[in-house]
Amino acid sequence: CIADLFAPPADLSADPRVRVHTGPLLDQAKLFASGFDAVFHLASAVSGECELDFELGLRSNLDSTRLLLDGLRHAGNVPRLVFASSVAVFGPDGANPLPDLVTDNTLPAPQTSYGTHKLMCEYLIADYTRKGFIDGRSARLMTVTVRPGKPNGAASSFFSGIIREPLAGVDTVCPVDPDVTHPMSSPSNTVRGLITVFEASRQAMGGRLALNLPGLNMRVGDMLLALEEVAGANVRSRVRFERDERIAGIVANWARGATADRAAALGLQPDASFKAIIEQYIADCGQPGYPAGALQGLQA
Repeated sequence: CIADLFAPPADLSADPRVRVHTGPLLDQAKLFASGFDAVFHLASAVSGECELDFELGLRSNLDSTRLLLDGLRHAGNVPRLVFASSVAVFGPDGANPLPDLVTDNTLPAPQTSYGTHKLMCEYLIADYTRKGFIDGRSARLMTVTVRPGKPNGAASSFFSGIIREPLAGVDTVCPVDPDVTHPMSSPSNTVRGLITVFEASRQAMGGRLALNLPGLNMRVGDMLLALEEVAGANVRSRVRFERDERIAGIVANWARGATADRAAALGLQPDASFKAIIEQYIADCGQPGYPAGALQGLQA
């Protein structure tokens, strides 16, 4: 069963094994009590949206998660739930600046509404698990790059945009300095991480229910060097730097890098290189669901 705000691609909806429910999660209370064995909770209002619309963030991230958890609790069959948390749970506070690398043991101190919502949901899931209502675990995703399709409202959207748009032949702006660094992961490696966390036993998880997924700690300038190496100088030239103080201010309070030792103990590793991430995106663009013209820039 897929519950989403919008309908999935037609080929997925047509699969007889798939049931689709569209609309806000807050309208899906009966669905949550259906007695599922496994739940992947990916839905979220993203960072930029939450900063611009406080009520939207509360409804989409906190209220819907609470409704989901209560539905699963009342169903009574203790399903296994994987929650897509985020590296955004980490941030500096006045007394404790962020280390160069956040670890599984770094104290979360989110500096955005989005990161705060993710951390609150981690604690809710841990408590529902402690009470025996669910078997929950939270995977802290690194920024997923390169995402297909159009930009979204995330402050991190440009990490995909500075690769995706030039490959499509579209000029784009990078709103932060080239020396900004941040941990990121390809879509496929992120999915691999979510599945591995789902399949892991509580013993293998090592007690705590929230862990970092692996990522590459990348400098923006090096991302663009990899783009030029894969796609050429003409594609790279479609990216210009133009600082956006709102976005740059949000990103400045995010992790500059991360480690994932507990995920490594489950057999998970980062992508081989950022060049490999770009090459994978180019290869994936021929698959169903990717927009036409996604690689138009390679032909210009």
